[in-house]
Amino acid sequence: MGAKVITITSGKGGVGKTTTTANLSIALARLGKRVVAIDADIGLRNLDIVMGLENRIVYDLVDVVEGRCRLPQAMIRHKQFPNLYLIAAAQTRDKTAVSPSDMVALTRKLRPEHDFILIDSPAGIERGFRNAVAPADEVLIVTNPEVSAVRDADRIIGLLEAFNRGPGQLIINRIKPEMVRRGEMLSAKDVTDILSIRIIGIVPEDETVIPSSNSGVPVTMSENSRAGQAFMNIARRLTGENVPFMQLDATGNLFQRIARLFGGNNSET
Repeated sequence: MGAKVITITSGKGGVGKTTTTANLSIALARLGKRVVAIDADIGLRNLDIVMGLENRIVYDLVDVVEGRCRLPQAMIRHKQFPNLYLIAAAQTRDKTAVSPSDMVALTRKLRPEHDFILIDSPAGIERGFRNAVAPADEVLIVTNPEVSAVRDADRIIGLLEAFNRGPGQLIINRIKPEMVRRGEMLSAKDVTDILSIRIIGIVPEDETVIPSSNSGVPVTMSENSRAGQAFMNIARRLTGENVPFMQLDATGNLFQRIARLFGGNNSET
């Protein structure tokens, strides 16, 4: 069958989508899988920085699509994992430089030689989003346990259904158990009850994530990071393993109020 194409998306920017893509790519590579990570955020690329590969870029995604290089020339091998590659986004073009059919054709060429292709989708619901989800076999939706992020995730779920790419699976990022216990943050159960889709991962707030991303060494490479362990668990689930979830939170008291913003149809606990 070849590689499974997984698009990582979110309605809202800043929820950790690129960090998730980098960490899952490395986690899958650590599990021995052959992985290609594609940055589809044309004009605003960041995946190369988070993966520590920004100084190795010669050709990018648009160069491949427009025929200025062959596909292997744009595939940057990771420094520590020879079975992991990055295809960077163009920095000086916009998202109209690539079409959904271009992304389907690109992934079709990559599928035979790899196990997973992870696509980092730009935030929002415009052309870049359509490009990223067009070739997807599976979509992971990243959200934070906050009202605006959950509402945007709800919008993304509806679009995925319309594009026959849904319903997707959910990753809840930056959960703070102490805030959940105080009833100041939605719990993971609250979020999944509101959105009514399957959850594949819960990632706790971890102060090491930002410095790790800035240094190009994602937290999944650290054995002492709880967030890193959570990303590794998600990667194992993507390979078909049955991995239990971390026990991070209890049910807060925001759920009933927040659920009403989504029509009040999912008020059962």
